[in-house]
Amino acid sequence: MAIEIIVIGNELISGRKRDLNAWYASGCLLSHGLEVSEITTVGDNYDTLSSVLRTAARRSDFIVATGGLGPTEDDLTTEIVSKALDRHLFLDQTVLDHIKENRKRLGLCWSPCLEKLAWLPRGAKILDPKGEMCGFSLSEGDSLLYFLPGVPEQMRELMNRFVIPDILRRYRPANIPRHRILKVYGLSESYIAETFKDLSDELKRVLFGFYPCFPENHITITVQGKKDVEIEREFNRAEEKIRDLLGPYVFASDDKTMEAVVGGLLKERKMTLSVAESCTGGLIGHRLTSISGSSLYFERGVIVYSDRSKVEILGVRQETINSYGAVSDQTVREMAEGVKEIAKTDMGLAVTGIAGPLGGTEDKPVGTVFIGLSVDGKTFSDQYHLPGDRDKVKLNTSEMALDWVRRYLNGYPFIPGI
Repeated sequence: MAIEIIVIGNELISGRKRDLNAWYASGCLLSHGLEVSEITTVGDNYDTLSSVLRTAARRSDFIVATGGLGPTEDDLTTEIVSKALDRHLFLDQTVLDHIKENRKRLGLCWSPCLEKLAWLPRGAKILDPKGEMCGFSLSEGDSLLYFLPGVPEQMRELMNRFVIPDILRRYRPANIPRHRILKVYGLSESYIAETFKDLSDELKRVLFGFYPCFPENHITITVQGKKDVEIEREFNRAEEKIRDLLGPYVFASDDKTMEAVVGGLLKERKMTLSVAESCTGGLIGHRLTSISGSSLYFERGVIVYSDRSKVEILGVRQETINSYGAVSDQTVREMAEGVKEIAKTDMGLAVTGIAGPLGGTEDKPVGTVFIGLSVDGKTFSDQYHLPGDRDKVKLNTSEMALDWVRRYLNGYPFIPGI
């Protein structure tokens, strides 16, 4: 049984847009025991796409294609499919009426270009006849092709609600793989891979994967089998080995985020946190408040971008800034102590740094960041040199600062300066 994915769009092959659909579709299929044999990216070109479609229909049982189904002139997939597979287009009046009813219900004007969505190749079946998303399937010889929109949210919904169930009705894999993700912060991908060199030989039923998800690295554990009890045993054994190898650098599993882990620890210990941000511009506060229920532990966040704001709001001494600079160990310590004092919280967290691309000096180049944490009558601080552009420095700083809170609450040592 062979499955392949075709992603369609000039914006993808030109590099203007990153493809997320093939990544999602292949992961979704694999999680149900359906392995993908081929992934092809192709532009909105009749000759090229026609050739790809014909080849796929000859060699694969199921084909999932995404992109080019919209109402605009450059959405050409339906027309190309019609010509490539010799399927005349027909106007599906039921689909057209449904589109018109939806527009009317939403109080939107009718646009003639929307009629294009109701023209389908002969033999096509609409995937979601009662919905508002385009997408259809059709048979070609022994192959079944699914054509999904390129909009990621729509593509994912149709993939989960229609495509996966339909494939599983026609083909049931013998073994279904189970996956678990462990999230690591503070170690490089190369270090992780080197550490795991001998682990695969020891755990022969387990497949490990490593991939960066900046600023983190994610480790995937895949186990294939028929009995859930055996699979769970292998998962737990593999996870225990990984945690023994990497220790406190492993901070979460599966869909948990750093901010969710930190929030859970603060809630569990009934502790409160306040944050003073300079170079991150509110990113730490944003991440903390993205978690429902964060008002139980996050009291306030202040953005103190200028020197004056650090002095007036947090009580940082002007002589400290004059002597050491706004980006310094001394300043970040006073920031952490100041925000803790004014907010009356258990912990005060502060960051200051040079995100770039301007502002760096020989002594303090772009990427220089200081983190401070005031808690239990003590103040901790350290300096880091973080690589990357402005966005990466800001994101990495926010991750590092949150990880400091996690490590303190768990009794782990902070990450040494990097």
